[in-house]
Amino acid sequence: MRTIVANISEFFTGDIAAPVGPARSLLIEEGRIAALDPPADAVCDGVLDARDGAVLPGLIDGHVHPVFGEWTPAQDAIGWIGNYLHGGTTSMVSAGELHTPGLDYQNLTPDLVTALAEVTRATTGRVRWSGVKLTAGTVLLVPGMREAHFDRLARADVRFAKFLFYPLGTNRAEAMQYVRWCRERGIRVKVHTGGVSRSGLSQICGFDILHWLEPDIAAHVSGGPIPMSDRDLTRTIDETAFALEICSSGNDRSTLLAARRLKELGRLDRLTLGTDTPGGTGVIPRGMLRNILYLAGVCEITPAEAIAVATGNTARAHGLEAGILRPGAPADLVIAAQVEGSAGTTLTESIAHGDLPGISYVLVDGAVVVDGRSRQTPPPARGGRFVPAPPGEPGSVSVILAACGCG
Repeated sequence: MRTIVANISEFFTGDIAAPVGPARSLLIEEGRIAALDPPADAVCDGVLDARDGAVLPGLIDGHVHPVFGEWTPAQDAIGWIGNYLHGGTTSMVSAGELHTPGLDYQNLTPDLVTALAEVTRATTGRVRWSGVKLTAGTVLLVPGMREAHFDRLARADVRFAKFLFYPLGTNRAEAMQYVRWCRERGIRVKVHTGGVSRSGLSQICGFDILHWLEPDIAAHVSGGPIPMSDRDLTRTIDETAFALEICSSGNDRSTLLAARRLKELGRLDRLTLGTDTPGGTGVIPRGMLRNILYLAGVCEITPAEAIAVATGNTARAHGLEAGILRPGAPADLVIAAQVEGSAGTTLTESIAHGDLPGISYVLVDGAVVVDGRSRQTPPPARGGRFVPAPPGEPGSVSVILAACGCG
């Protein structure tokens, strides 16, 4: 299947180094982007006419808490992943399946947390839910684990480990050993930062721990939901080099502090995004969009940079293939435009004002998974449309659009 996305007015690459591109069309073949601005006579099986809308990478939520497929016991909600898809999210990364019913946080053992990660990776993490690419099965690290546990995790293709309930303040040597074992096996390490979470049992973590632990990603540095102190947050930004995550469940004041400081230092490349949901914050289908709007509308990061933080930055920090729209990359993308009545005349101007965009199409690996109208955003002022080639007659964009009277 060869599809051309045509009539693009704004092209957001997802690359923080060059977040806006000149492309006005792109060719999708076998689930990947084959070319940007393909030749006018390129043959395809159908045209996705953006109708002067914007194209951006599918959003990547770097911090979710799945349990069993699309059911979340934290809010007793079903179908949440599909709802997030309609909010533009095409990839998700689990920060631990800690809401598993009956899980006793005060009696976690090395065998239990290893087995839980293995089972979740082989079940919820094995398939796509509503088309979303969900990396599930993240091990919650506890004292007493041996190298054999990490061997088991690697064999199960577990890709992430999380310090959450682990007493980092008293187990420095063991924690550093865990980080080494993880990195030797390609497992990325995330750590809960700030005050305690909803469970009341997570460990407090600020700069004094982060500077020696050096995780791959410091989770929700502006709060999840309680942030570290302003002093610790500033020192973490100024004196470390790992990825820093902001979540929609955090403290808006601390988010503003972090975003401004990273911008001042020219280090927005370190910033990643997530929602830290489902949980006490709830189920937020537009959570990633809200993150982008806060960065652009309040923190004065450019809309294109905010989109790159939510896509390419978050993908890179988690070792995901998606996130940047370039030849050879997975064709995970969103077609959107400003909503009628919103500020400005372009999506860039609308997002800069903090206005929600309207989504008409979402594609994952080139397959249309939201078709013509998102059920989670207002309709865009200019919605896209898909125009198939006449049966047995694949042709160029101009030929296909003319054949249906849309040229």
